[in-house]
Amino acid sequence: MTGLGQYQHWATELKGKKLGVVVNPSSQWGGCHLLDLLSTAGLRISAIFAPEHGVRGNEDAGAFINHSQDARLGIPVWSLYGQHKMPSSEQLAGVDLLLFDLQDVGVRYYTYLSSLHYVMQAAAQAGIPLWVLDRPNPNGAYLDGPVLKPQFSSFVGIYPVPLLHGMTLGELALMAKGEGWLEQASQLQLKVIPVKNYRREHSYLLPVKPSPNLPNAQAVALYPSLGFFEATQISVGRGTATPFQLIGHPSVKLGDFRFTPVATPGAASKPLGQDQPHDGLNLQQAKVNGFSLQYLLLALQAFAGADQPLITSPQFFDRLAGTDQFRKQLVQGLSEQQIRQSWQAELDQFRLRRRPYLLYPDYPPVTP
Repeated sequence: MTGLGQYQHWATELKGKKLGVVVNPSSQWGGCHLLDLLSTAGLRISAIFAPEHGVRGNEDAGAFINHSQDARLGIPVWSLYGQHKMPSSEQLAGVDLLLFDLQDVGVRYYTYLSSLHYVMQAAAQAGIPLWVLDRPNPNGAYLDGPVLKPQFSSFVGIYPVPLLHGMTLGELALMAKGEGWLEQASQLQLKVIPVKNYRREHSYLLPVKPSPNLPNAQAVALYPSLGFFEATQISVGRGTATPFQLIGHPSVKLGDFRFTPVATPGAASKPLGQDQPHDGLNLQQAKVNGFSLQYLLLALQAFAGADQPLITSPQFFDRLAGTDQFRKQLVQGLSEQQIRQSWQAELDQFRLRRRPYLLYPDYPPVTP
């Protein structure tokens, strides 16, 4: 049971407090949005903060989210995306406590972790308590990929953690405070409502899609492996019914499956390769275990004889990777085994570093 699912146990503590809530369409329990659950429980919501994808709707990835008002409750909605990543002191005026409830997918470049960072920063500066309503990590069984180097920190990778860190947002909040990854960390009044009976190795099917282009469990599982294509010429199926379950290109053949991206809800702002037939792979039935390099290596091989580069935005690729080493290893033609070996020491160090902040049993179990 998620932190929100236990609201009947903690809601009484918030009676009489003016709440600021950080939510999006995934902030639900039993088909009911957090805003409506709190309102029905008689709690007072003073301000709503909306990260990427808005509050109740399905705004496109990267779409500008403007300040607005929640149509159902008539409460101000402040954007935490684009130019407004952190709640301002004016927006927090009168707020007694902040609630944070977003469904993360356990991949460092998924921006909800960065949104959490800026909310923690604002809460610490304003002296406002922050409660994180924790949720399972659907990729929680995996610890993999390069560890972010501080000089590559950005909104698509803000902390020095692996690509797949195997932690929940609640655990990462505790780690950010404990490791001093935010200013005035010691002043942050942080409380995490843990998930009941959660284990990292158990599969967790998200009851609500975490964002428009991650519509199902297969897309969530493939996201760590396909997200890097956002810095390339390869389409990952945005503008189709199966985003992040396809890869293809209009002129460089990656496979025999043909698809054509079109403008659709969730990909309305001209998806890559719009209206052009692509030849590639349908990965809807692919076996997925964490972070796979096979699709990047396949694409590199396909582009080897092409008169155009695979990676069209090296700087963005490096921000996604959290380092420039990964891109250089791919260009140099290192094998998957060689690349993975280069990460191992830092992954082992991170596993030890994260241990004091874990709320749920480690996986795989660590021998003391």
